[in-house]
Amino acid sequence: MQKNTTNGVSTGADGAFTLPGVKNGDVLQVSFIGYVAQEVVWKGTPLEIVMVEDAQIMDEVVVVGYGVQKKTNVTGAVSMVDSKAFASRPVQNVSQALQGQIPGLTMSIGNSGGTLDSEMSISIRGAGTIGSGSSGSPLVLIDGIEGNMNTVNPNDIESVSVLKDAASASIYGARAAFGVILITTKGGKSDKVRVNYTGNVRFSDAIQIPEMVDSYTFASYWNVANSNDGNGAIFNEEALNRIKTYMSGGYTDPTKDEYYGVKANMGSNKYDAYGNAFANTDWFDTFYKNWVPSQEHNLSLSGGTDKVTYYVSGNFLGQNGLIAFGEDNFDRYTMTGKISAKLAKWATMNYTTKWTREDYSRPTYMTGLFFHNIARRWPTNPVYDPNGHLFPEMETIQLQDGGKERNQKDYYTNQMQFVFEPVKDWHITLDGSLRHMTRANHWEVLPIYGYYVDNTPYLLSWNGGAAGYSEVSEQRWSEDYFSTNIMTDYAKEINGHYFKVLVGFNGELYKNDYLRGFGEDLITPDVPELSITQKNFKASNSKSELALAGFFGRINYNYKERYMAEINVRYDGSSRFVGDKQWGTFPSFSLGWNIAREEFMADYTDLVGMLKLRGSWGQLGNNTINSYYPFYQTQSTGALSSGWLIGGEKLNTAGLPGIVSDVLTWETVESWDVGFDFAMFKNRFTGAFSYYQRSTYDMVGPAPTLPSILGTSAPAVNNCDMRSYGWELELAWRDKIGKDFTYGARFTLSDNQQKILRYPNKTGSLSQYYAGAMRGEIWGYTTAGIAQTQEEMDNHLQNNRPNWGSGWGAGDIMYKNLVDRYDENGEVIDEGVVNNGSNTLMDHGDLRVIGNSTPRYNFGLMLDAQWKGLDFSIFFQGVMKRDYWLSGPYFWGADGGMWQSCAFKEHLDYWSPDNRDAYYPKAYFNNGGKNKQTQTRYLQDASYIRLKNFQIGYTLPKKWTSKAGMESVRIYLSCDNMWTGTSLSSIFDPELLGGDWGPGKLYPTQRTISLGANINF
Repeated sequence: MQKNTTNGVSTGADGAFTLPGVKNGDVLQVSFIGYVAQEVVWKGTPLEIVMVEDAQIMDEVVVVGYGVQKKTNVTGAVSMVDSKAFASRPVQNVSQALQGQIPGLTMSIGNSGGTLDSEMSISIRGAGTIGSGSSGSPLVLIDGIEGNMNTVNPNDIESVSVLKDAASASIYGARAAFGVILITTKGGKSDKVRVNYTGNVRFSDAIQIPEMVDSYTFASYWNVANSNDGNGAIFNEEALNRIKTYMSGGYTDPTKDEYYGVKANMGSNKYDAYGNAFANTDWFDTFYKNWVPSQEHNLSLSGGTDKVTYYVSGNFLGQNGLIAFGEDNFDRYTMTGKISAKLAKWATMNYTTKWTREDYSRPTYMTGLFFHNIARRWPTNPVYDPNGHLFPEMETIQLQDGGKERNQKDYYTNQMQFVFEPVKDWHITLDGSLRHMTRANHWEVLPIYGYYVDNTPYLLSWNGGAAGYSEVSEQRWSEDYFSTNIMTDYAKEINGHYFKVLVGFNGELYKNDYLRGFGEDLITPDVPELSITQKNFKASNSKSELALAGFFGRINYNYKERYMAEINVRYDGSSRFVGDKQWGTFPSFSLGWNIAREEFMADYTDLVGMLKLRGSWGQLGNNTINSYYPFYQTQSTGALSSGWLIGGEKLNTAGLPGIVSDVLTWETVESWDVGFDFAMFKNRFTGAFSYYQRSTYDMVGPAPTLPSILGTSAPAVNNCDMRSYGWELELAWRDKIGKDFTYGARFTLSDNQQKILRYPNKTGSLSQYYAGAMRGEIWGYTTAGIAQTQEEMDNHLQNNRPNWGSGWGAGDIMYKNLVDRYDENGEVIDEGVVNNGSNTLMDHGDLRVIGNSTPRYNFGLMLDAQWKGLDFSIFFQGVMKRDYWLSGPYFWGADGGMWQSCAFKEHLDYWSPDNRDAYYPKAYFNNGGKNKQTQTRYLQDASYIRLKNFQIGYTLPKKWTSKAGMESVRIYLSCDNMWTGTSLSSIFDPELLGGDWGPGKLYPTQRTISLGANINF
């Protein structure tokens, strides 16, 4: 093809071609799948062009521990994605963009849900610990320094490597026991000055919001549930008629209270609510806004010479939340500067500076309790009273007028590195890093007001306490992080034998500081500052430090890139431990064999470019137990806090210190991995497979039970073991049809399970872990169905009598009696009774394992295509297998009493004589617990597939953009979370099954539509 034109042609089968319209000196671009693209200047004579096979797959550089390696020579379990994974995605942070991209890397949403400041939890190859006394998160390194990936501007990322096995991660030591995520950001290149602008406007809407029933249906459902408990109707005929009249538009006079769905209670001078109100409000629709606009802008500048290169970027993200009363907003600012200078032929200096600010504000009342209460607000309650004020006790006033919480975080990072090469292939690297983090939190509770019927205000309770209450809290955190790396490496190749040796030292220090001030009773809510509170002043602070140090070494060997070996050793120390427990040695090794480089494969290189078998084994130490100082006895103290008076004053107090363990030590994480990587059909088809097993020995578990006469709690000790095992698959295809159409597909799939090997549970109680338990297993009863008549239930109870509940009848659950228990004399002790026995592994009665909540078969599927200037991509992510037990009012509807219950459209499919084929049993407010035992009938299939991203773009022709001085312009439409397929109850989002107050009671995730442009100058 003639460069910068559309003048092109395809060669014949023999490679010959004729291209008319080419002038002497024009540049021709020659490309073919599987070969390196070339540019050739035509000098007026026939051309003979020899294409070079594209060894990109084999020569692709992968970022690994303290360096890079050619992908073909990597013997550990390493996966990598480049900047395309983040391109044009309307995500708020890096973790959202990585979800589903790398097999074995799991991103999941926690109990904060989709709040604007939420961060996804991250794991590599499943949970590393049981979490009772230690944690097991991956180590995240950003340009070699530990950090939070969500503080990184996604547009700055060049690549992300994930080190998944001990052999690849062990070089990082103490905090790398459960994998490492290496984020490499973009840098300058020896080229002309390049300016890039990327920006978008996005619109977000809540997904998977429950649908509340209308007021009349709600009232009818409430009456049924109360009647089934043996009580009378909550809504009488008069109340039902008022609701019907309101819903049909029968109240037409806006000067009357009835027009607004309420009646005035002249005795209290307030408007009646709940059972005496008759409006028709969908509170979910009321509390959440639709299609909220946000924006993001990114500008970068890069370039350099052969002596100095630079990269500078700035980013702004302004994300608006969904809350309709008050506001929740998140703003992020990032600035990055990188410079690399060649001081001499043998010396290079690299300097990086980064700044990130996150500002997050929300109504103070927007806590887990608020999300718990949304569905508890009856639809009969109005949003506004007849005087136009927000109706009291619906939490709208608390959100709008009850105060704001503001969080501000600043991250300042500076990195300096010197690389010396005194002789060829011998490098000495010295680098130091400093990160300073500050966080400020302001929390205010302000007085709120309702209005009487006569339109005069009165003070309301903010959260059930005293009306008119106010408070202010100010908190400050700071963390200084210092790291030093000193290392040297030498590489040498002798007759096809390649050796590389690396040795080094790593030291890290964390210093944390915390300060809090608190006061109540503001002089005026117009200035909600700590300095104008009037009573109950409190102040507290804390300081802590953590130090880590490690010596490490690595030897790499390969013979003609055919046989490969790597040996690592790390000697780590942690300030969390003392004495002979403070230091530990952790080795690893890996082997590889690239069969495709064998001589007998020489005739098949077009078919098989790489076929590498690999295996690894290694040990790592985990020191992330829950305390920085587990070896210190801590004693609680209080200033003027005694419960008695002497001389009319309270005294200072002190409590007895707890005891500590002198044997607490490292958790040992041992893993092995086998797998293979391949590239076929001239590298168009590539893939990798791994099977692994990771065992965490001597996990910190629950403290042993000691006699109460001890007078204090026992310390945690290393008394648990767990094994994680699974496999990973990654496949990719990329090809070209004709000269203009290219396409690709990439599929990832992984599975992971954890088994408890040791746990201090002598009785085998099912209420806690036990040896042999699978993590996430669900024990429950077997369901026979819903009884359709009293006779059917009576017949069933003759041999299947639950030892709980009473008044069993039509519409109730029929549980199966699976086994009868016998005493030591062989006598039946509970014939025909359904129960859980002693709730132990040896005596669990009719309980059995009915499912497992561990997400299995996590997958991602990416499809993309390009044709001339058009490009298209679609990305699906999901989980193929997961069981889940849902409980609480969101699932059951009528549950836990009238004031805890809710009514969604799904809850209407309950059993009645007129609806015998119902999903739910008979509705009860208080007597329904008997039907809600964990059981097979209502065990949920929480697997899902979600359209994570759909994107279509168009790159304008260069003949247009060059006239405006622009190198390229791409405009695009990008959409996230637009569709979900699942068998889960439609009330719930399969990614949001947590909640501080029960499943589903949390801030929703969002679907997002983004319009943007990418402009290069």
